[in-house]
Amino acid sequence: MGLWILSLVPAASLPGPRPAAVESFDSYVRAVETRLADQHRDPQGFLTASARDAHGARHWQDGELIVERITPAAGADLPGALLHHWRGTAFARGASARDFELLLRDFNNYPRYFAPQVIEAGLLRHPAGKLEDQVLARLRVRQQHLITVVMDTTYEVSFGRLDAQHGWSTARSKEIREIQEPGTARERALPAGEEHGYLWRINTYWSWEERDGGLYLQMESVSLTRSIPRGLGWAVAPLVESIPRESLEFTLRSACHALGK
Repeated sequence: MGLWILSLVPAASLPGPRPAAVESFDSYVRAVETRLADQHRDPQGFLTASARDAHGARHWQDGELIVERITPAAGADLPGALLHHWRGTAFARGASARDFELLLRDFNNYPRYFAPQVIEAGLLRHPAGKLEDQVLARLRVRQQHLITVVMDTTYEVSFGRLDAQHGWSTARSKEIREIQEPGTARERALPAGEEHGYLWRINTYWSWEERDGGLYLQMESVSLTRSIPRGLGWAVAPLVESIPRESLEFTLRSACHALGK
């Protein structure tokens, strides 16, 4: 999944995203999901070709990784919020489509696969046994930059396959709660009026294709965070741009490492 929390400088609490920002995010997500649904019907265009084919298979097997910013630098500006969209592509030599789907479904072991960003994980609702299963999963995630932020997140996750070599997964955040003093007797989830807006929404889209002696992994992350506090752009803008990129790279490399083991 797209496992990152936007760590800004300490800032005032916010009641939550404005309705106009949520509406814009939802509209953007619908367009992304429509485009991905079209891709996933075509084995020849299953992955975004600009990333997958930027180098030949020989180079991919040398461990190259490509990360692309889809939104403008520092995110797309919405009313009181920022929208971030990144895409990453990696190649896991020797891995199969089945390997990766099993890894994604193994929520209980996410803290092992994606440490230190994932602290706890597990299933809240089990799959129904269909071709495109749907589950409800919980993750406690941690991100440390200028400050450390811990979030309890709930995702609705679905899985699908075009054939034995092509599959996809979608994870849509249903609830994100900022945790104060995690791991102590005073731990509590901040109510909406006390949260800082480090992360309001995040959707993660995985697509994978087995060929060239391994597995191409492509992940897109679309998220909504608070806007940059006025007067702090010079300090915060570099973080806004770098944190989602770094997290995407971490998640892809961690997935490849887990598949390699």
